[in-house]
Amino acid sequence: MRLSRRGLLAGLGSLALPRAALAIEQHRFPVAIGARRIAAFEPRNPEKRRFGPLTFRGGLALSCGHPRFGGFSGLWRSADGRELVSVSDRGYWLTAKVAAEGGRPIALADAEMAAILGTSGRPLTRSGLYDTESLCIANGVAYVGIERRHAIVRFDWGAQGMEARARSVPVPAEIKRLPRNRGLEALGVVPGGPLKGALVAVAERSGKHDEPTLGVILGGPKPGLFKVARHDGYDITDLAFLPSGDMLLLERWYQPLRGVGMRIRRIAGRDLKAGALLDGTYLIEADLGFEIDNMEGLSVHLEDGRTILTLISDDNFSFLQRTLLLEFELA
Repeated sequence: MRLSRRGLLAGLGSLALPRAALAIEQHRFPVAIGARRIAAFEPRNPEKRRFGPLTFRGGLALSCGHPRFGGFSGLWRSADGRELVSVSDRGYWLTAKVAAEGGRPIALADAEMAAILGTSGRPLTRSGLYDTESLCIANGVAYVGIERRHAIVRFDWGAQGMEARARSVPVPAEIKRLPRNRGLEALGVVPGGPLKGALVAVAERSGKHDEPTLGVILGGPKPGLFKVARHDGYDITDLAFLPSGDMLLLERWYQPLRGVGMRIRRIAGRDLKAGALLDGTYLIEADLGFEIDNMEGLSVHLEDGRTILTLISDDNFSFLQRTLLLEFELA
């Protein structure tokens, strides 16, 4: 979801390439990303590392002079945490390697961006499919949620990476009727159990204030719709599954005069089923007294047996906001 569009996005100049060059090459480019380390999650209490069941490992405030950099709303990290993939809500991929030191992130290296390609091989945005807000990658397939069109597309990521072309994923009619700019903000693939391999999507907000929001299970042995309880004005911005099968929901509230807040909720995997109303316990909650911004992306990976949560923020291409990458360990 877009919160504020104060920044202006400059267009890319055309590249002088031979006529035989692939369209992919015209829309793929390296980017140099600066990273300022964040040592404390709560600046007023810099020695504090533990926040409920989460331990803050470190973070980065990312910066880049390229006009396409920013607006990151979906996040994935490889099983070892070394590779990072994100999508911007302007229809671009970001890939990078995460450099670490002493168990803390220190930089992003070998970063590239590329236009997300539609079925024809042209940028997805040229077909009217834009506002790419959610991402998950599982079994070599990348899934991307397109909020304003209430659509999901898939890519053969394992074989083609950023050069892969979109293929449509069918969704129920109820998903197509979601409110404008309140669509699919969260995607994940169930890692195990009776729903193993099913794609799960949750809408940011499908009803009025604090009404449950709509979710869907796609594929697998038991597809169908479900709902997620909402509390305190928080909207859903992403999800990720723990190895146990429990689902983590990243949530965010925003008010122009109060700022922004975020929290993470854990929902038991056994409760995820068609027809269910899901709810769970909160692992962490933070406002602008902490090092957060408009947190919209969440991923989970294992590192030497430890469960690591990574969050990324959408700066809305505004000079008033930041692109943050935060790491926590789940006890």
